[in-house]
Amino acid sequence: MALADAWGSAGRGDYHTKASCASRGERRREAGRPEACSTWRVNKAIEGRVARIIEATGATVSGEAAARIGRWIGAVQAWNAKIDLTAARGDDELVDLMLADALELAKRLRSAARVVDVGTGAGAPGLGIALARPDLTVTLVEPMQKRAALLRTVMGELLQAGAPATLRVLRERGEDVVRRGEVFDVAVSRATLPPPEWLKLGSALAPEGEVWVLLAREEPPSLAGWSAVEDFRYRWPLTG
Repeated sequence: MALADAWGSAGRGDYHTKASCASRGERRREAGRPEACSTWRVNKAIEGRVARIIEATGATVSGEAAARIGRWIGAVQAWNAKIDLTAARGDDELVDLMLADALELAKRLRSAARVVDVGTGAGAPGLGIALARPDLTVTLVEPMQKRAALLRTVMGELLQAGAPATLRVLRERGEDVVRRGEVFDVAVSRATLPPPEWLKLGSALAPEGEVWVLLAREEPPSLAGWSAVEDFRYRWPLTG
């Protein structure tokens, strides 16, 4: 079961928190980058699960976007054994993990928002949001070299496949983005920091916007100047 809460701040913008239930050869390997040789094999099992989640969540996703989502998650599945991207114990759990939260968030974000996903790992939830909602401009922040390299490889392939050029990857930490003074309309992160710490960091990334906190069993956090404005609960469609 997932819980979602949202907060608003007087004079500082809205803070939204959402509780969630929750290869290329030797040269690239020597550089510590992921192999990408099998990235784009069509995986019908993954594609079928993607379709089931889209239907279950009621998200509006075009056929082209659904195909790109399937390619991305298929790439994660192929690379997972090599660079330990997720702890998913099967295809159902993998597709839920990568996509369920993203679609729930994608339904609730305002048009043309600038979104940042901190500690995105293999792209969840930010890449799923970007593929489902091409009107959004999404920044994926990931400090680990191999994961960031994977994301850049996937992004390049998706762009070649016609995905909108509204996505970028930054190999750094959220605190580095704050120090540069870059701000966003929406900040989201899943399981990167304890909820109170993420709320504080997210409020610096989107000081006049929204911060979404994904929760499983944790209590919703609080922060001076911000107040909860929304909450909702949902289940992951494939694994509950």
